[in-house]
Amino acid sequence: MRALITGGSGFLGGHLVDECVRRGDRVRVLVRPTSDLGHLRTVPGIELVSGDLTDPASLRSAARGVDVIYHSAARVQDFGTRSQFWAANVTGTQHLLAAARSAGVPRFVHVSSPSAIMSGGNQVDIDESVGYPDRFLNLYSETKAVAEQLVLEANDGELTTCAIRPRGIWGPRDRTGFLPRLLTRMYRGTLPDLSGPAPVLASLCHCRNAATACRLAATSDRVGGRAYFIADAERLDVWALIARVAELFGLRAPTHRIPGPLLTGVVGLFELLWRVPLLARRPPPVSRYGVALLTRTATYDTTAANRDLGYRPEVDLETGLVQLRNWVEQIGGVAALARGARG
Repeated sequence: MRALITGGSGFLGGHLVDECVRRGDRVRVLVRPTSDLGHLRTVPGIELVSGDLTDPASLRSAARGVDVIYHSAARVQDFGTRSQFWAANVTGTQHLLAAARSAGVPRFVHVSSPSAIMSGGNQVDIDESVGYPDRFLNLYSETKAVAEQLVLEANDGELTTCAIRPRGIWGPRDRTGFLPRLLTRMYRGTLPDLSGPAPVLASLCHCRNAATACRLAATSDRVGGRAYFIADAERLDVWALIARVAELFGLRAPTHRIPGPLLTGVVGLFELLWRVPLLARRPPPVSRYGVALLTRTATYDTTAANRDLGYRPEVDLETGLVQLRNWVEQIGGVAALARGARG
């Protein structure tokens, strides 16, 4: 199978490149002049092509002759302007869909996110019947929802489209995601204890499991116009996981508590301040989205992915944590990870 991958120089995209190569696919990766090619240069046999989601001509050229497009590129930060998020996540997806049609590509797999249906409240073992919320927690969630709908609506007799929703992707080579941010803040001593009397449960998704699901979606004949939750086998207690990760890396688990009313006020203040374009260039110290990840249950039913994709998680929690610890040690430890963090 011949594949074009966007976002291949990023975290999940890089693991998707590895998965496709492992399966014997011929892989083409869309890269920009500013892309970090460190990992891609170690992968034998792949083709790197220059292009950008803002440049339709480059996308049409990159899409020629492939059997599937995996769209993993996105703006995933919790900061930025509406125009930045819209251009990267919505307009870029529109351009890539148009390129797929122009080149006659038969399959389009979009890497979406459960954030697209995140309401801010608890979501317990929900399935794909849950619709999009009336209001979104942030611009990332909003634009991922719009992009996902564009992809699913594009499904027809000539182009088969689907969306994969891995939640909380984690694992080696991740420098900016959920677990690296927690590690960095625990290392710096800035992670507050937001645990409550009831456990906060979460579905996460190891990078290998997410990449496997994408590859399965490219070959299934049951996915047209559908979105699928993808998650690890375990349902985790978020604060028990934080304590486990702290122990694994020799860090101190958070103990400083912030009263609920004070936290709400602080979050509101920062979200107001971060509407200023100058401040929106860097991550806020705290946000509604970030607080929701640590204080709201979010678990997902993967029955549909099991049925239609044949998806089964290949990497379990303990194996994944060992892989993560080994990688962090290889790059110089948590101190090195924290030095490269954006915030």
